[in-house]
Amino acid sequence: MATKNTVLKEGNKAPDFTAKDQNGKTVSLTGFLDKTLILYFYPKDDTPGCTAEACSFRDNYESLLQQGYNVVGVSTDDEKAHKKFENKYSLPFPLIADTDHKIVESYGVWVEKNMYGKLYMGTARTTFLIDKNSIIQKIIEKVDTKNSSQQVLDLLA
Repeated sequence: MATKNTVLKEGNKAPDFTAKDQNGKTVSLTGFLDKTLILYFYPKDDTPGCTAEACSFRDNYESLLQQGYNVVGVSTDDEKAHKKFENKYSLPFPLIADTDHKIVESYGVWVEKNMYGKLYMGTARTTFLIDKNSIIQKIIEKVDTKNSSQQVLDLLA
């Protein structure tokens, strides 16, 4: 169970970021001002919940693009792990390598977690919906990994 420390609220300006994706390409918030951005944070590449979440966005990616949404995933895994994850599951969207934890910390999703009584720091699975003006429209803290894209669409409907 993660202890949330999200200080960002709906209506706040989203923190800007610049980092590399799985292809070594620089990705920043300002590069997505043409559409609503689905910025989702996940704990680890190629784990059951994270795979289900990524595949949900993959399976509905074209539909999301047609409806005016971009999708970007963020975890603290490195570019190489992201590339392997992308290739294994044919993921069509950027996966940002936040190895220095700057993005997860600025979005308040780098939290203390507890697994089997052991405390550790990790990423709280959270999705932010950010409009064309970099304003956070919605924050989803209870992500349904298998239906994450539909969960987003239901909120925006």
